[in-house]
Amino acid sequence: MSDPTAEAAAAAPGADQRGSRRVIVGTVTSNKQDKTATVTVVRRVRDRRFHKFLTRRVKYHVHDEHNTAKVGDVVEIVESRPMSKTKRWRLLSTLSRAVESDTQHPGPHAEPAQK
Repeated sequence: MSDPTAEAAAAAPGADQRGSRRVIVGTVTSNKQDKTATVTVVRRVRDRRFHKFLTRRVKYHVHDEHNTAKVGDVVEIVESRPMSKTKRWRLLSTLSRAVESDTQHPGPHAEPAQK
């Protein structure tokens, strides 16, 4: 007699057979490298002694095969095999895009406009 759950998993197209992997949500902070994005994940944890809430930030290097991530995007990343010395995460999906401003704001070192 065969196991019905094993048959269902084998029949499902694109089923992930690699076991459970952590999926976390973060914000893209850099995309200057080729096929790599830096994602910052912010967690709020409670201090054990003083019971204050603290902000913990962790930066992950994420494999972005098609260079689709832009700075400011909120993305979902998943654990993967080591792809380089520091890359152990893969870009899963983009949850929301960064807001692009249409007007160009001059920087602090821009020359004043001529009258």
